[in-house]
Amino acid sequence: MTEILSLPILVGLIAVALAFDFLNGLHDAANSIATIVSTRVLRPSYAVFWAAFFNFIAFLFFGLTVAETVGKGIVTPDIVTPGVIFAALTGAIAWNVITWVLGIPSSSSHALIGGLVGAGIARAGFGAVVWSGFGKTAAAIVLSPLFGFVLALLLVAAVSWIFVRSTPLAVDKTFRTLQFISAALYSLGHGGNDAQKTMGIIAVLLYSQGYMPGGFHVPFWVVISCQAAMALGTLFGGWRIVHTMGSKITRLTPMQGFCAETGGAMTLFLATWLGVPVSTTHTITGAIVGVGAARRTSAVRWNVASNIVFAWVLTLPAAGLIGAGTYLVVRAVS
Repeated sequence: MTEILSLPILVGLIAVALAFDFLNGLHDAANSIATIVSTRVLRPSYAVFWAAFFNFIAFLFFGLTVAETVGKGIVTPDIVTPGVIFAALTGAIAWNVITWVLGIPSSSSHALIGGLVGAGIARAGFGAVVWSGFGKTAAAIVLSPLFGFVLALLLVAAVSWIFVRSTPLAVDKTFRTLQFISAALYSLGHGGNDAQKTMGIIAVLLYSQGYMPGGFHVPFWVVISCQAAMALGTLFGGWRIVHTMGSKITRLTPMQGFCAETGGAMTLFLATWLGVPVSTTHTITGAIVGVGAARRTSAVRWNVASNIVFAWVLTLPAAGLIGAGTYLVVRAVS
């Protein structure tokens, strides 16, 4: 039976979802600005404003296919209750906080998906999961960093060939300017894919409460609220993770930063067009490793990269367990 909430509690749950979106922006600010900061093209205080602006306006460029996937393509909408949503958000937020404190660039997206699946299974068993949608999302754990890696590697090769007769100073100057464009594109991709995940969560909550008699859709006020919450989170930055992404994996030049951001942005644009909720963290990490490996394999600190991959693998089950545990506690006390 559907749990019908009073309006204040419903508003409170939406506020929790927006808090997750804010934390997503805070946690993933490194994805958008790590390369442009590490190459010293922009100071961190300016870089976050640049990224936040393009995070916010991303809804002007993309449809809502990712929001629809999260809202009705991960778990069956009919089993979603406020308790499931609260548990899913708790699992995602808890895992985000843990990895943020430790400075580990894990995936906010997969934390949310893991929390939602864990809470859904705790309520209705494994039949609650839409396996086609979940499988597509899980496959993206491997495919999005791989795409980012390959595209960044190819871009480095192409750019190196095009500028083979240019002096290092001329190349550096050119790509310091071009990095403004690549960082903007990546921030658009980040805002376009990541903010939609929270849109899907809020939309399915409203659907479960009977606020969508015409069928599942994402109201415009939900779109604007989620984009604004993510942009605000980006403004506050995630400096520990910026350091990991921007310098611990490999040292970057402006040319390499441009190639990493452009390869990552192309991957995110494709995923958003296909409606796949991918991890922006995975994508940019794969791209950064790609530009480092293009120089030489020893330029990549593989021990750091392997620790990040371990966190990726752990994210879905860890957030899922927290989400399932939270739902069981909520059901026991309600």
